Amino acid sequence: MTSAIYPSLRDQRVLITGGATGIGATLVERFAAQGARVGFIDIAAEAGHALAAKLPGSAFVAADLTDIAQLRAAIATLREQLGGPFKALLNNAANDKRHPLEEVTPEFWDQAIAVNIKHQFFAAQAVVPDMKALGGGSIINFGSFSWMLMQGGMAAYTTSKAGVQGLTRSLARDLGPFNIRVNTLVPGWVMTEKQLKLWVNEETKKEIDANQCLKQPLMPDHVAALALFLAADDSAMCSAQDYIVDGGWA
Repeated sequence: MTSAIYPSLRDQRVLITGGATGIGATLVERFAAQGARVGFIDIAAEAGHALAAKLPGSAFVAADLTDIAQLRAAIATLREQLGGPFKALLNNAANDKRHPLEEVTPEFWDQAIAVNIKHQFFAAQAVVPDMKALGGGSIINFGSFSWMLMQGGMAAYTTSKAGVQGLTRSLARDLGPFNIRVNTLVPGWVMTEKQLKLWVNEETKKEIDANQCLKQPLMPDHVAALALFLAADDSAMCSAQDYIVDGGWA
């Protein structure tokens, strides 16, 4: 698909969590194509370094986002490598591993919360001084429509993703006086390589076709198109909102 060109993104520094694979990798590629200077963080070191090598002007740091000290250090390193403050943050990293109710341990629960929502708050905290210095910015927290559909078998994940929308609205109120926009981008069932490998089969294809109003696969590019708009100055008066990209399902 073709995308709009957003002049306000050119030469701006953009931080993306979970940017080495899946939706995150597409985000990195699409922002780089806009001329943005993209820094991204992921635990998948090999994939991250390979992607950064293909995109001049981008920078990658391998880190475990659930370790807040590592997260803060990675952001500081990327800021230094890219030569300045971040204008946009995309909190994309997540793990939607299925987990039967009976098998969830306190340790698993805490880990799921850490990767799916805790890092979003602390990444935002780390870049807010950048955005204040720049006179504004955009934070995009990634949610999920899974909790809206009352999906079972992944309670820690859906709880985290429901919480993202509360986090967004709270941060939007706190940061609005500094011209910092905060929104939630809510993807539907996106056909990433991981989804196609693990969970998409003939039965689930029928489910998707029955529930989506738009009868075509939802792809990472569809999510990235909205992310570009929300990061660009074109969305200057959009904040505290949920933007759903699901083909008309939820």
